Amino acid sequence: MNKTIKVAVALTAAGVLALTGCSSDSGSGGDAETIHLSAFSVMEAANEPVFDDFEDTDAGDGVSFEPSYGASGDQSRAVVAGSPADVVHYSLETDVTRLVDEGLVADDWKDNATKGIATSSVVVFVVRAGNPDGIETWDDLIKPGVEIITPNPGSSGSARWNILAGWAHATGGTDDEAAGKAYLTKLLNNTIALPASGREATTAFTDGSGDVLLSYENEAILAKQSGADIDYVVPPDTLLIENPAAVTKDAGTAAKAFLEFMTSTEAQEDYAQSGFRPVVDGVDVGEVDGANDPSDPFPTPDTLYTLDDNFGGWGEAADKFFGDGQEGKPLGIVTELQQNTGKEGEE
Repeated sequence: MNKTIKVAVALTAAGVLALTGCSSDSGSGGDAETIHLSAFSVMEAANEPVFDDFEDTDAGDGVSFEPSYGASGDQSRAVVAGSPADVVHYSLETDVTRLVDEGLVADDWKDNATKGIATSSVVVFVVRAGNPDGIETWDDLIKPGVEIITPNPGSSGSARWNILAGWAHATGGTDDEAAGKAYLTKLLNNTIALPASGREATTAFTDGSGDVLLSYENEAILAKQSGADIDYVVPPDTLLIENPAAVTKDAGTAAKAFLEFMTSTEAQEDYAQSGFRPVVDGVDVGEVDGANDPSDPFPTPDTLYTLDDNFGGWGEAADKFFGDGQEGKPLGIVTELQQNTGKEGEE
């Protein structure tokens, strides 16, 4: 099935549960359920066809969505502060584990076929049309005069994937901190803007700032689908991006069914049309408008680093690289480098 291409950017699916009447609206007692979704910013367009397809299922009959989008870390902190959420879909695992630590999400949220991952992508370079600066590899980014835009690691999950992809390149996926720090110092020195979210970074670039944008592959594809006069490069070595999703403990039946649906082949086809790499087998991707090669939209990089294999997972990497120095802990490597270079960005 070659689905109609719809401009979008990410969630996932696998299986639909039977739904009996219930409501997440306090005390309403009716059959309709409203699902409050808290998600990172680049998911906004991608979710629309997924919502539509879920509403066409028995489990989604009569269901409505009230989504909220923003920088991944900001969204997670907002839920801790009381923002309503039945389903959460974030850029980073740590933004879900924050909710686990607060007692809002069950600690077994990863116990499913995709280990809690709903959408996937890789870090790419978004460049001006025709790639006039000839940017093809990570080493090209640190040449004198190259102006880089990337979101701020203090607020954006996308930024953290970008930065760690550069670190993995510089170290060859090893623990060579000297090489990693030297590379990231040059990268940050070439960075001219660190907007608060991945979506704000894309807007800054498409509005004319910078020579190259570090971004998700799906975000680059969406920009091209939306008419932006840009190209993108999948570098020979890059980092696999995996975005988690979970339900909160108070979520209703429909919300739980929707989380399952996100990793179904039907929803994954929707996400693929928005530029996300499927997280389950058996997805009929078809042609993807906006990809470098629509008929082969998701090429396999020569080297694909992962958080688990090369960084010990987010449980280890978060504090090591992005710690804020609170509670007597040392500053993270990237946090300290941002301070040293004066590139602390917008939070």
